[in-house]
Amino acid sequence: MKFTDKSIKALKPKSDRYEAWEDNGKGFGIRVSPTGMKSWIFFYRFEGLNRRMTFGRYPAMTLAEAHTLHAKAREQLIKGIDPGELLTRANIEHRGSPTVAQLVNEYIEKWAKRRKRTWQEDIRMLSKDVIPHLGRRKAKDVKRRDIILIIDEIVERGSPITANRTLRIIKKMFSFAVKRGVLDASPCVEIDPPAKENKRERVLTEDEVKIFWLGLEKAKMSDGTKLALRLLLVTAQRKGEVAQAEWSEIDLKSGWWTIPKEKAKNERIHRVPLSQMAIDILKQAKELSRDSRWVFPSVKNQAITPRSISRAIRNNSKKRPPEHPKHKPPYGEFFKTERFSPHDLRRTATSMMTGSGVDELHVSKVLNHTISGVTSRHYNHYTYDKEKQQALETWDRKLNSILTGKKAKVVNLKRK
Repeated sequence: MKFTDKSIKALKPKSDRYEAWEDNGKGFGIRVSPTGMKSWIFFYRFEGLNRRMTFGRYPAMTLAEAHTLHAKAREQLIKGIDPGELLTRANIEHRGSPTVAQLVNEYIEKWAKRRKRTWQEDIRMLSKDVIPHLGRRKAKDVKRRDIILIIDEIVERGSPITANRTLRIIKKMFSFAVKRGVLDASPCVEIDPPAKENKRERVLTEDEVKIFWLGLEKAKMSDGTKLALRLLLVTAQRKGEVAQAEWSEIDLKSGWWTIPKEKAKNERIHRVPLSQMAIDILKQAKELSRDSRWVFPSVKNQAITPRSISRAIRNNSKKRPPEHPKHKPPYGEFFKTERFSPHDLRRTATSMMTGSGVDELHVSKVLNHTISGVTSRHYNHYTYDKEKQQALETWDRKLNSILTGKKAKVVNLKRK
């Protein structure tokens, strides 16, 4: 293919890593990972062996810069020098003084991927607002003013909350650099978030729950996303756990969903009992997903993202976030309620379970919250499977009564 910025940007991630090669590029290409990360590569032969080297990542390294490095690498080959060996030496020399783009990569690979379920969001934000401005700058040369200007730019385009979140990620990345001895001090010290974020404790009313559920019928989003939102409300699990659910975790016969510790926020295996309503939703999802490993696959047969779930609600809601007061929902007001988020659905399920007589400890086990304190040693040895089943069956009856108008029987399940 002919390499241009337009053609490179058009390369979309697939379920497996793949490579695209430039026409007559003499071994010059680009590798695209499932996360969407793109890296310039060079395939060559030296001393009778096939070898490859990576120049850098796009867009931190531009097409023109990659072409220049490719030309230099070919010159080295003509002189009988292995360009990959030279690059390795250069990387060792620069390891103690990385560029911001290199620091981003190290932070993602050695910290975010290992500790954050939302590490892909870190990549997205850093690639969008940090690498284009500071990618080629030495991390040690970045000043507080550089960070402030990036945050100001995000605010000026009408996204103060996004500016807050970007600042949090930048601070975490530079703190990581200090702890690893890359930097002596962070340039982010004493930079305050630009926007005040009020902690939201939104709980939908019974009428709003019904409006949401029925509004999904006509809402402009994929059928898989509609089912994911319903499963989130029915099971009271986190949007990330729902979005990333795999069929290998689901047992419809026994009625259990086992979330592996790698996906759980507290890094512990979490067993979620499936009510009849949850099973019905998953059976519909099975018909839609067919042979996919994912319960809710995207059009590219990857798991839908937590961000897409939030966006689906936002694009169909009556009120927009404070940073976009004049922005009308692009698809119509199918959820004619005050603004709410996926986490508000989880909070609503929690509130209505306790309101129906379920013990707060049992609800916390449904939510997979960690119990702290001396008594946690006792609680951690007990699975609470039966209590979790009763709690979600109670919520199933309550939700059915909201949707049908038939009064549900309130059962007192509090511990004696």
